[in-house]
Amino acid sequence: MINVEINESEMRARQNALATLFVTNPETRKRIRKIIREEMKDAAKRLREDARDPLVMQSDPRKAYKAVKSTVYRKVLGGNVSILNRRKAGARYQLVRERKLDKNPHMWGGNRRPRSQRTEALESYYGADRGFVLRFLNSGTAQRHTIYGNRGSIAARNWFTDVAPKEMDLAAENLSAVIEEELAAYYKEINKS
Repeated sequence: MINVEINESEMRARQNALATLFVTNPETRKRIRKIIREEMKDAAKRLREDARDPLVMQSDPRKAYKAVKSTVYRKVLGGNVSILNRRKAGARYQLVRERKLDKNPHMWGGNRRPRSQRTEALESYYGADRGFVLRFLNSGTAQRHTIYGNRGSIAARNWFTDVAPKEMDLAAENLSAVIEEELAAYYKEINKS
């Protein structure tokens, strides 16, 4: 016959320690949310680097890549990355480019048509306010016509649509490993006390 002794106080202590690892526990939830926030920031950073790739945008003097943002959900544990769609623009920034025509006004050729106020307004957006540029590059635009003629279209590059799911999969893999390590460390911390 096998005799087993059970220390009930030790068993209850272990049970309570395991119960603190559930996501319903506020401290555990806070730790996991912090890990998710860090991983979403890293995924957004990698996407910003991809947006700066010359295959996506050949030149970006107004830093439109800053419009890639990360979000952590409040009610559920999770997050996402997306292209920022601001309702209001921030501070204006005027990028002045020197033109050949400005240096020599008597030269032949060149674009002498004055710039519209709308063009000046769009050119003054800077950084995250230029999220519309990333959306245009991602989904493309239709053929545009003005009173001055055909202005062409922007071909869809689908860079965000292709790259973002891969980055989120990588973030999910990293999250699973980091959360497992964090919960093991937290369990050890609880058992010591």
